[in-house]
Amino acid sequence: MSLVDGFGRVHRDLRISLTDKCSLRCTYCMPAEGVPWIERDSILTTDEIERVARVCVSLGVTTIRLTGGEPLVRKDAVEVVRRLAALGPEVSMTTNGLRLAELAVPLREAGLTRLNISIDTLDAERFATLTRRDRLGDVLAGIEAAREAGFTPLKLNAVAMRGVNDDELVDLVEFARGAGAQMRFIEQMPLDAGHTWDRAAMVPGAEILQTLRTRFDLEPVAGRGSSPADLWTIDGGPATVGVIASVTAPFCAACDRIRITADGHVRNCLFARDESDLVPVLRGGGTDADLARIFESSIAAKRAGHGIDSPTFVQPTRPMSAIGG
Repeated sequence: MSLVDGFGRVHRDLRISLTDKCSLRCTYCMPAEGVPWIERDSILTTDEIERVARVCVSLGVTTIRLTGGEPLVRKDAVEVVRRLAALGPEVSMTTNGLRLAELAVPLREAGLTRLNISIDTLDAERFATLTRRDRLGDVLAGIEAAREAGFTPLKLNAVAMRGVNDDELVDLVEFARGAGAQMRFIEQMPLDAGHTWDRAAMVPGAEILQTLRTRFDLEPVAGRGSSPADLWTIDGGPATVGVIASVTAPFCAACDRIRITADGHVRNCLFARDESDLVPVLRGGGTDADLARIFESSIAAKRAGHGIDSPTFVQPTRPMSAIGG
């Protein structure tokens, strides 16, 4: 069995949000005081996450990425990794890195195969302003711990923002290359809690590449497939840099992702406004076949694209922290 939508896209990549809570307060994501958190008893239990993942694996899912919020805020994150890895798929995680100094090795031993670590700036003062937390040192320690634990390829993510960190793009690439990691720049998307996203503040992918070419020789890497990032070799390789241009160069036609929020709602697109609730089945005596039907129905209803450039586009009610990346 497989999850195929009306456009022939086969869905093999499952994103599971472990929590909507985060240990940072990035200005492009949420206000300083945070956002109303999902009620604790609404968050899926570890048993429920394992069950849902098992159903998805039976439907053809081969990769699972754990997200948040910040997934390592969840106390049993390592146990979640262990259980999901035992189901057979490749298990990866996107994290802000604050707890990796202590958890990189346990996560690796539990079966986590890949890590994406967010780092938008290398300047401590700028980091504190951007995230409202003075924790850059912890992120850098986490990156080193991940490298030492053997996470390769290690990916570092930065949201490119005009007047905020667009003067650091080259420095970030140099840092990543020195750490044996791949730097990836992400266009800022309309997923902030305050709905204040401004296209003019976004640094488009073409401009990111133009800036990087002032320092590096870049050549495109063929064979992108369903990956969200276009890759470019740096000065002949082997190091590469990625650009995720979700707004200006959407990759919806190759999208193979399906998402589950921390409170058990299925989303067939990051920008979807409709969700399908798994909880009544999970906690009401429903069968695995009932869960499978919810996933199949959600994927069947998936639209051709996110429609950000459409005049009818409306930003999702949930912010990124509550959706899961």
